[in-house]
Amino acid sequence: MIVKDKQDNLPHCLESVRGLFDETVVVDTGSTDRTVGIARSFGANVFDFAWIDDFAAARNEALAHATGDYAFWLDADDVVDPPER
Repeated sequence: MIVKDKQDNLPHCLESVRGLFDETVVVDTGSTDRTVGIARSFGANVFDFAWIDDFAAARNEALAHATGDYAFWLDADDVVDPPER
């Protein structure tokens, strides 16, 4: 995930996928709210990335930190509904 100042959405998003994945990678692009702490409270590996106005660069940074064979991409306002789990 790429995030910045998503404290209001992030808990619901991460709760909706709790237990589905081997790891959660969150790339923070400069949050000034509680986003980083919330991500860590869900067990996410959080990495800082200076925003350079390039979503592809931020996404590539996140993928570079992923260790699995597959990646499932979410935005902080996405939610996986129970029937889809």
